[in-house]
Amino acid sequence: MNDTFMKTKPVFPLLVSMALPNVISMLVNSLYNIVDSLFVAQINEQAMTALSLVFPIQNFVSAVAIGFGIGINALVALYRGAGDHDRADAAATHGMALSVLHGILCTLAATAIMPGFLARFTTDGTIVSMGVTYSTIVFLFATVNMAGLAFEKIFQAVGRMKLTMTALISGCVCNILLDPVLIFGLGPVPAMGIAGAALATGIGQAATLVIYLVVYSTTESPVHLCREALRPDLSLEGRLYAIGVPAILNLALPSLLVTFLNGLLAAFSESYVVVLGIYYKLQTFLYLPANGIVQGMRPLIGYNYGAKEHARVAKLYQLTLGMGAVIMAAGTVICMAASAPLIGLFSSNPETIAIGQTALRIICLGFVVSAVSTTSSGALEGLGKGAASLVISLCRYVIFIMPLAWLLCRQLGPTGVWHAFWVTEVLSAVIAFAVYRKSVGPLSR
Repeated sequence: MNDTFMKTKPVFPLLVSMALPNVISMLVNSLYNIVDSLFVAQINEQAMTALSLVFPIQNFVSAVAIGFGIGINALVALYRGAGDHDRADAAATHGMALSVLHGILCTLAATAIMPGFLARFTTDGTIVSMGVTYSTIVFLFATVNMAGLAFEKIFQAVGRMKLTMTALISGCVCNILLDPVLIFGLGPVPAMGIAGAALATGIGQAATLVIYLVVYSTTESPVHLCREALRPDLSLEGRLYAIGVPAILNLALPSLLVTFLNGLLAAFSESYVVVLGIYYKLQTFLYLPANGIVQGMRPLIGYNYGAKEHARVAKLYQLTLGMGAVIMAAGTVICMAASAPLIGLFSSNPETIAIGQTALRIICLGFVVSAVSTTSSGALEGLGKGAASLVISLCRYVIFIMPLAWLLCRQLGPTGVWHAFWVTEVLSAVIAFAVYRKSVGPLSR
């Protein structure tokens, strides 16, 4: 299969063709997460609490899989672009082997810590028991999930976005269909409760992996997993981790930020904590299309960088930035015009709606400028410059927003936390553009 179209096809239609399947995949994945939670909530409130308590560890395991996958994606694209197919095969092979190892280690570690972890947040024995049951089953599939995501990033690196979209959607649909059957029982299938929800998740991940394995085994692939490429290569493995570890941290930092902000807002009223949670639900849908475009850009910019197509690298960055800014401008208009109805989707409490209306109208002031940070961070990951990308994420999620939120909430009350968001985005955009220009140098001009 020839992937030279990544450096010959006109940039705009190329970027759209790579980004659109990602956007669709992410929308379906978000829908699956909502449906999955709705089914679990129907068991009882304790089951939903257990699921929520397991989520941080489950999210971290996913961050390891996706973040390291970004490292695989970047190196495969870079080496393919440079015409070094043997090195690309080696990167894919080592990446897959290490992903499987990560899955085994995560299964062992996460299963071991969960009873103690859950007991730190609740004294309800039923919730702890449910959480242990759910997490034990889910983490047994960690290796399956790691391998599936490694395949996803390998196929994306060579432009096979429709395949990864099909595989992800198939896994999500499988999960959604199995949820009611395994949770509540149907015919000969017994009701398994929260264990059924976990099993449905694992089977959905396995279905995705099976699709990748079948496609890899039965079709021509530009990248090959080779046993002979498994010989130790500290340089290659170092590059995988140099990109993957910062990407993992990038994905984990928002959870740290939410925990910190919840601590500040809880001192004023529980309603502010609820509003913050609602904002992040809404933000997920708003940033989905922008992040889908960045995902489509990442292998393209890496491939063209490796092929020394410097003008195309610059054009891809600029086009992604422009498209992201347009999407975020639309989000700003929606939040300004319909802030109360948006909050009302999640709460009927007049106090919460009033607080949320104010929050959305303030936070959205930073939406457009945030496109600089998200585009620069994604571009740097695609170019294999993970440490530089991490600098941007640290600015957005730790260095600027945490001290600003702490300071402004003491000056302006809880509203100060909302102002910290847009101020952070402005400051982070300045840093992001400077970091990108310094890291990429004249290629970005």
